[in-house]
Amino acid sequence: ILSVLCLGDCQLHTSCGIQKCTTDFVSFTSHLNAALEDFDREFCKALRAYSVCTYRNSKVCRGNLVYHAAVLGIGDLMTQRNCTKDGPTSSTNPETTRDPCSYSGHTEAREHHGGDKTPPTYLFCGLFGDPHLRTFKDHFQTCKVEGAWPLIDNNYLSVQVTNVPVVPGFSATATNKITIIFKSYQDCTDQKVYQAMTDDLPAAFVDGTTSGGDGNTRSLHIVEKVSGRYIEMHARYIGTTVFVRQLGRYLTLAISMPQELAMAYGESQDLQLCVQGCPSSERIDQSGHLPLPVMGKLLPRGAVPHPPLGYTLETATTKCHEKIRVKDIYFYSCVFDLLTTGDANFTAAAHSALQDVEALHPSKEHWHIFPRSGAGGVGRDSKFFVSLGLLCLILVAYL
Repeated sequence: ILSVLCLGDCQLHTSCGIQKCTTDFVSFTSHLNAALEDFDREFCKALRAYSVCTYRNSKVCRGNLVYHAAVLGIGDLMTQRNCTKDGPTSSTNPETTRDPCSYSGHTEAREHHGGDKTPPTYLFCGLFGDPHLRTFKDHFQTCKVEGAWPLIDNNYLSVQVTNVPVVPGFSATATNKITIIFKSYQDCTDQKVYQAMTDDLPAAFVDGTTSGGDGNTRSLHIVEKVSGRYIEMHARYIGTTVFVRQLGRYLTLAISMPQELAMAYGESQDLQLCVQGCPSSERIDQSGHLPLPVMGKLLPRGAVPHPPLGYTLETATTKCHEKIRVKDIYFYSCVFDLLTTGDANFTAAAHSALQDVEALHPSKEHWHIFPRSGAGGVGRDSKFFVSLGLLCLILVAYL
């Protein structure tokens, strides 16, 4: 924003109220999360309030450069966000506009009553490929987890995934079924169950509805982005967004959720892959990176390694680099999946998973995760990477 938010300069012009206008705008927007569906609506309301405030001060601020910069900045931001000039504005009294079925409204109310003024922390979890898991703690794991496993299970939301073997004789699996339960919450929504399976990615809950609670408030609803291939679920009342995709024969999932809600669970709900990660017995990787053990220790005496299924290391590397330009863990996972399965759809799965991170993860500096270098592990340099594909393929084959 933001050359216009020049609070220090504004103090030099006490007769001009631009400082108060700017301070209010910062207050209205500081709690907003760009990952949530209502971000644009609330941001536009704050911009309109900012514009009204500057208009009221137009006479006394006529010679103030900061004022004129603010007016230009508001216009640019309204154009970028497709905001209409006419419409609701943010209120200086949060109590009068608080939406009981909006998580952001709950946090505003706490601040208004002298509660915690720290903006809520949002967590991200994702599952893709065969399968690769990014936990709420930004730990990256590659797991077997065949069968049904709880991804999330707290007081507000349950997500269960079912994984099946990708290639006969290999321990790597991929997700072919996802079940999501939004638990009933006050007057905002009744319990809603969503279920997706391979070649059946509906744009409705199992009861045929597309929203929960009052349809006018849209506190919970499903948006179909690509028919049968990509849907989004937005739960405003718990500040949660879920993306589900089908790429090839398998499903991927990404979710953003407030930390205080994600961690609201009891002792019987402690087995959650997004929270605890995969059990050590189910891990294919080692501490977040794909291993490079000595080949002789992986193969039985006299055994011959399986050849890559349709891809060489060179062709898999080239294929993944077409979609993923940064050689982070998503890139390495893409190569791993191609060499393990021979299925080019896993390239799209890794690329989409990274796009989902960029759309939902609150911290840009944490979007990319790089393998840690060290003895026996995949580092960032090319020497380690040259051996990654075939050795990981051999590892999976003999686990």
